Formats: sequence, C-alpha cells, structure tokens
Amino acid sequence: MVAPVEELREFVRAALIDPVPRNHQESDAAFHRRRVVAVVTLVIGTAVLAYALRVPPGDPRFYAATGALAVVWAVGAWSSGPLHLGRARTRNGRYDVRPVLQPLVVGLLLLGVFLIGAIVVARVPVLRGPVDALLDHARFGSLPLVAALTAVNGIAEELYFRGAAFAAVGRRYPVLITTIAYAAVTAFSGVPLLVLAGAVLGLVTGLQRRVTGGILAPIITHLTWSLGMLLLLPPALNAFG
Repeated sequence: MVAPVEELREFVRAALIDPVPRNHQESDAAFHRRRVVAVVTLVIGTAVLAYALRVPPGDPRFYAATGALAVVWAVGAWSSGPLHLGRARTRNGRYDVRPVLQPLVVGLLLLGVFLIGAIVVARVPVLRGPVDALLDHARFGSLPLVAALTAVNGIAEELYFRGAAFAAVGRRYPVLITTIAYAAVTAFSGVPLLVLAGAVLGLVTGLQRRVTGGILAPIITHLTWSLGMLLLLPPALNAFG
C-alpha cells in the first residue's frame, strides 16, 4: 500500500503543487495593457455567454453564438500579451518537457469523479432538470457540431482564464481570483451544478497553470473533462435515473 500512496503523492506534487522554474517578467506598461484587455474581454465574453445560453435547444443561433464566444475569449487572450505553453516536472526531476500525460490523467480523474456524482444527480429531479436542459443542445442539435464547439470553447476559455486573466491578476492569489471569475461567468448558465463544476475545474486548471507556467496543461485537462462529460454524462444519467 505504501508504494501506490507515495506514487499518488508524487504525482499530485508534480502536477498541482510544485511550480517549475521560469521567468515570465514583463514591463509595467505591458502588464497594465494586459489588465485592460483582460477586463474588456471578460465583460464582452460574459455578455455573449449569457446570450448563447438563452438560445433554445436546436436553434441554429446557438452554434453562431458559441462560436462567437470562442472568438471573443481567444482574440482577447492573444491581444493581451504573450501566452506560454508551460513545462512539466518529470519523475526524474527534469522540467524541460511539455505537460501532456499529467493533465490527461488529471482530466480523466476529474471526469470519473463527476460521473460518479451523476448517480446522485440522476435521482434528484431539482438537480437533474437544469442539467438535462443544458444537454438538450446536444440531444436536439448536431452532436458532432456541439462536440466541436465544446472543444473550441474549452481551448478558448483556457487561453483567456488561465492565460490572459491569470497573468493579468499578478502574483497575489491568481488561482483564487481566476477560479472565482470562471465560476461567476458559468453562473449565467442558470445551472447550479455547472457553477460547481466551473469552480472545481477552474481550481484544478488554475493550479496547473501555477505549476507549469503555461496554458497547455489546463487545455488538455479541460478538453478531457468537457468532451468526456458531453459524451458520457447523458448515458450515465439515463442508467442511474
């Protein structure tokens, strides 16, 4: 039992706790500009998201609105200043590799936890109703298109929240502040469980951003979780409901 526990502890430290060395300093002027762009992008993105989530399932406007939302997050992120992919700490102590395997495992673990939670959600109508309403966009629309938009928006959200916004916060509490901001934005969905999911996902990806110094790990974890939930949550709810 000792070996697996130690392995898990080392994995958590490498993936979510111990930052890798890097130097991403920027001038005061560049930092101020990043903050302005980040705030403007947040306001526009929140407005577009609120509109997109109020489009009825099956309405073609949903695809256009979610596509526009991805453009807002991505353009705002790239306009704010340099973004970094980040690096991971390996088992032998190196930190000159891109984070790929670690965030994939973290995403799968998150997915497993939320699918287990589906057992409870499926049996509580007040919780399941809003989730079903959100999933109706995939049920009554084009699943491949919804999946593609889910992936594109997942990438764009990480470019902004764990890229531009994280850097714009500065050194004081960037994980906490970006997690709160991300959860607050998801509140426009009107789905309480999605707000909880946003808080958990935002915290995990924020820790990954802090550790790796970049956006690659958060993107991989986000895509693994979000696409897995899109494809596996509906059958899980039906199986346990």
